[in-house]
Amino acid sequence: MTSIDIDTTLSAQDAPEFAPAQFVRWFREVAPYVHDFRGKTFVVAFGGELVSDGALNTLIQDLSLLSALGVKLVLVHGSRPQVNEQLKLKGYQTQFGRGTEPTSPEALECAKEAAGEIRLDIEAAFSQGLPNTPMSHAQIRVISGNFVTARPVGVIDGIDYRHTGAVRKMDLDAIKNVINQGAIVLLSPLGFSPTGEAFNLAMEDLATSAATALRAEKLIFLTQDRTVLDQDGSVDTELAREDADKLLAGGMLDEDTASFLSHASRAVKRGVARAHLVPYTLDGSVLLEIFTHDGVGTMVVEDTLDDLRPASVDDVGAIVQLIEPLEADGTLVPRGRSVIERDVEKFTVLEHDGVIYGCVAVMPYISEGMAEMACLIVQQEWQGAGEGEMLLRHAELRARAMGAKRLFVLTTRTSHWFIKRGFVQGGISDLPKERQAHYNRSRNSLVFIKKL
Repeated sequence: MTSIDIDTTLSAQDAPEFAPAQFVRWFREVAPYVHDFRGKTFVVAFGGELVSDGALNTLIQDLSLLSALGVKLVLVHGSRPQVNEQLKLKGYQTQFGRGTEPTSPEALECAKEAAGEIRLDIEAAFSQGLPNTPMSHAQIRVISGNFVTARPVGVIDGIDYRHTGAVRKMDLDAIKNVINQGAIVLLSPLGFSPTGEAFNLAMEDLATSAATALRAEKLIFLTQDRTVLDQDGSVDTELAREDADKLLAGGMLDEDTASFLSHASRAVKRGVARAHLVPYTLDGSVLLEIFTHDGVGTMVVEDTLDDLRPASVDDVGAIVQLIEPLEADGTLVPRGRSVIERDVEKFTVLEHDGVIYGCVAVMPYISEGMAEMACLIVQQEWQGAGEGEMLLRHAELRARAMGAKRLFVLTTRTSHWFIKRGFVQGGISDLPKERQAHYNRSRNSLVFIKKL
């Protein structure tokens, strides 16, 4: 029997046929995600490149598994390379790129042909049911139709965009009726006006509009390795929307990545919980992104409310006022104003109408790949609306940006709160050496650690 390291996760292609320990561990680890996502709506979008690269069947197999787990799916496909191929074969010089371009009557006909061909390919893939395959007993229904009302882009800067359109509205009642019955809605990049005209739509805009209108839990763009990379060249697995917008403003991203990231940011800003850029070139990437902690793509989240900002020296008095009651009852170790002033750049505060009502601090121990979260406080009258979770997520993002792989916290009163949010109990020996030296043994604080 092949020996498998319990901490090693292998790809579907590389895993040995008999790896029971890994299978059981993985199945247990994904259970919380299965419970969390059951009944939630995911919008999954991909361009025609995925189809031409032969990745459609494996994607459909993974989507059928999500459907079986109770995820409500809306599938949005593009057809840009297929349209360009049709235009070339018919002798037209027009070729569509990433941006918004005019659509001639001839190009519209090519768009209709390409969309129809891809729609049939998708329906055929979902109809598979051979024994001993992932599609066995799937029996998934795919419903497409005139769910999208479109409007013409019109004339911009003197250019008539003709049959290029934009989404005017979605038939939400019809879409929800379909996905609530367990079927999958399929949206092609075409929309129709009340006068019966057809318009060519951008897949990215259509998917963003659908996810926003449905208040989807996730918008997933499947791309040709168009994820965001950090400074060391590895995938930046989680981006606050504000940071994504800064990257876009910097102008350093390639055109495709910038386009996908821009739509992801827009979707999150408009209420979509999470937006993902996932490489379809990796086998099982959708499942890996959804069911593993770090995922394999870039996820954009609405990390900050308008109230969340870095602390300044002017905030020291307010932070002290937040901390003092918890120091008095023994929840927090006494720090003193001078310590807060010294470490104020490590704090983030929540402020509303000039009143600071919450804070958190992140202390780096990067030489040992760790960071400490301290002073996570929300005033009692503000509790219960998710501010604590938001501060925790911000602390995780900040620690990860510092280069930390693990976040730890010391507590005497709130262990259950941290356990429910993915922390596991450790010991003093698990702390960074410097932090061990300053551990207050008289308080006997419990140590909790979370992998980032």
